[in-house]
Amino acid sequence: MTSIDPIVTSAAPVITIDGPTASGKGTVAHRVAKALGWAVLDSGALYRLTALAAINRGVDAADEPAVARVAETLDVRFDGPHVYLEGADVGHEIRREAVGNFASRVAAFPGVRQALLERQRAFRLLPGLVADGRDMGTVVFPDASLKVFLVADVVARAERRRKQLIEKGISANLDDLLRDMRERDARDTQRATAPLAPAADAHVLDSSNLTIAETVQAILDLWQASPTH
Repeated sequence: MTSIDPIVTSAAPVITIDGPTASGKGTVAHRVAKALGWAVLDSGALYRLTALAAINRGVDAADEPAVARVAETLDVRFDGPHVYLEGADVGHEIRREAVGNFASRVAAFPGVRQALLERQRAFRLLPGLVADGRDMGTVVFPDASLKVFLVADVVARAERRRKQLIEKGISANLDDLLRDMRERDARDTQRATAPLAPAADAHVLDSSNLTIAETVQAILDLWQASPTH
């Protein structure tokens, strides 16, 4: 793994947006980053890419060493809205529920998380970074300038995910999504390594009754009021 230049990383401010699946953090992170002119890190995409690569290679989700090796040698490239795995655009494919469930299972493995840690930290460059995920503020960027933990009612999150999938032409059943989401929440919050939880200094923001624009503005307001801004 490559070492990260401490001068570059310490100079670049970071806003972390953590939260459970389908809390809207990805969309919100992209809009906050665009408003600030910063880069964005979709850490969940790295885990989904690891999952997809493992599935493509026939690796079992229970085989931690094998999945960790996949993560270590991941051939990925981000180009705007496009995500490439081994040269192929897989932005649509990694959003499939089967890939997301596989990713949630292997994300509990310490070996997989360690393999992706430095890769994530390498995104921290000037003028700044907005990073979304589940442990951005607690593990990956514990010194972030602003930490937000985005929550939303599980039914509201399932409805959002169903709408997203339908818009992409993927059939989705609300009851199935609710069951998968509750199972994923349990795995994410109860895992031994980097469990999903707000950092002690995070601002918890409930977006259940907020529009995307209102959520983005709330985070921008927090950034403006931040003493490190």
